[in-house]
Amino acid sequence: MAAGPLLLLLLLLLGAAGPGAAAAAAAGPGPGLGPGAALREELLLRPLPAGDVAAAFQFRTRWDADLRRGAVSHYRLFPKALGQLVAAQGVRELHLALTQGFWRTRSWGQPPLGAPAGAELWVWFQDTVPDVDKAWKELSNILSGIFCASLNFIDSTNTVTPTASFKPLGLANGTDHRLLRYAVLPREVVCTENLTPWKKLLPCGSKAGLAVLLKAERLFHSSYHSQAVHIRPICRDASCLAVSWELRQTLTVVFDSFTSGQGKKDWSLFKMFSRTLTDACPLASESKVYVDISPKNEEKEFLEVTPTPTSVHEAVVQGDKRTYAVYDLLSPSLFNSSRSLNVQLKWKRPQDSQELSTPVLHAQRYVSGYGLQTGEISTLVHNTHPYRAFPVVLLETVPWYLRLYVHTLTVITKGKENKPSYIHYQPAQDRKRPHLLEMLIQLPANSVTKITIQFERALLKWTEYTPDPNHGFYVSPSVLSALVPSVVAMKDVDVEESPLFASLFPSSDGSSYFVRLYTEPLLVNLPTPDFSMPYNVICLTCTVVAVCYGSFYNLLTRTFHVEEPSRGGLAKRLANIIQNLERVCNLQSLPVMRRAGVKNEGH
Repeated sequence: MAAGPLLLLLLLLLGAAGPGAAAAAAAGPGPGLGPGAALREELLLRPLPAGDVAAAFQFRTRWDADLRRGAVSHYRLFPKALGQLVAAQGVRELHLALTQGFWRTRSWGQPPLGAPAGAELWVWFQDTVPDVDKAWKELSNILSGIFCASLNFIDSTNTVTPTASFKPLGLANGTDHRLLRYAVLPREVVCTENLTPWKKLLPCGSKAGLAVLLKAERLFHSSYHSQAVHIRPICRDASCLAVSWELRQTLTVVFDSFTSGQGKKDWSLFKMFSRTLTDACPLASESKVYVDISPKNEEKEFLEVTPTPTSVHEAVVQGDKRTYAVYDLLSPSLFNSSRSLNVQLKWKRPQDSQELSTPVLHAQRYVSGYGLQTGEISTLVHNTHPYRAFPVVLLETVPWYLRLYVHTLTVITKGKENKPSYIHYQPAQDRKRPHLLEMLIQLPANSVTKITIQFERALLKWTEYTPDPNHGFYVSPSVLSALVPSVVAMKDVDVEESPLFASLFPSSDGSSYFVRLYTEPLLVNLPTPDFSMPYNVICLTCTVVAVCYGSFYNLLTRTFHVEEPSRGGLAKRLANIIQNLERVCNLQSLPVMRRAGVKNEGH
């Protein structure tokens, strides 16, 4: 009887020592996690050119398991809710972002990971999914419950299928765009109820590691807040014979240093988050804090960071050479002198005269026109590179109630027509699907390209208006995808060895890097009826009905009797008058007779 458990234990030991153990060891699992699971956490602190401070958190969970077959029953670090969702709905890649605010590219530079204002969801499904639209609807409803967001409002009226803009970021066997779905909800408001379930997906929650800094009161008291979840399959090793699944949770927040620092640009972890770091997540194999200390000019560095960093790391990020002070929370020497880590950055001398560096690629979008019948959408795309031209893919998603005039589409660069080399347009259907416009445009060096298209506003049914119709209707932002030329030559680096903020979009060659930008969402006014009129109509209608109904009811229910006129001559009338007078006289004489009778009885 005892041979059964011993045999089972022997099989488990042999399985743990098999080929999967070597791959798990290469992935670097945390202590006590067993094979096939690894967690890396990272915080990037970067002073922005305008004086603000950007903090980018990344938590990367890697799992050596095949979720597509749905045979996984035991979860270690990977959240079970997301793992079962990927297996049940046939998801190949999932990208969800919830953003409050707008990233100011011209003032802050290129974002670490771009996201539009509101909620963004785009998913690649597996080719084994029979009905992609049904799986997309079920997936959005499940994610709405997991993250306490209004993703259940995603339907066919705001869902599109791009053909060139969103390619798989992970391991992909094919790029059939019919398996892709993309939707944006610009009106979505991000608050604490969205942050709490996001933190619960972390292996250590918010109890240890870098997640202790995620205090909602401080995160939402900022100029920009964006949290995202990215799930994708990746190669397990260099030979790519096996597939692993990667969950990357990112959170980017921008603090106004003048507000939090009483008018000073000096900052620290405690000033921004009201907390300090005491230890690393015990389940993490890597826990680091990166501080961007790149010199702002060629003469002298402005920044001074304390305490002394564990090491210094140099890398080429977004086409620019950067220098980072690295604090390794797993290093025993980091917490020898102090129980907590409070990174502080001070400016050696004022930098008020510093000029803002303009990004190579940035864009803006606006609505022009007058009245409530027609208008025009304009998009300005800037290429500030002095001598390099490069193409950009522009994605426009316009609701159905703005009827586009495609023949008015114009692309002007330096006063001349710039004909796109690729155009994909899908017209909208009323109350069924939005407009989809994709273009591949060549941007000349040091140029501004203006894309305009005219539209006509449609009349909605009175039940289709929002509770605040005079506020306006939001239009999803434009999406720009491009390979931007790099100023500094980039080298191929190992994804596992490089920082997380530089490995989501690895460079295919050393001359360019991938950038995805989002413009501002538009706010368009539609012809809005006077919603006070129903109240007036109801009052008037009730009054008219009451008067008319009351009169008709009175006429229909009242009984009328016809009194015939009395017959007789003048003599009969006089006799009737005399009789009436006699009656009156008798009534008046009755009290006198009664008083006389009382007196006689007294005598």
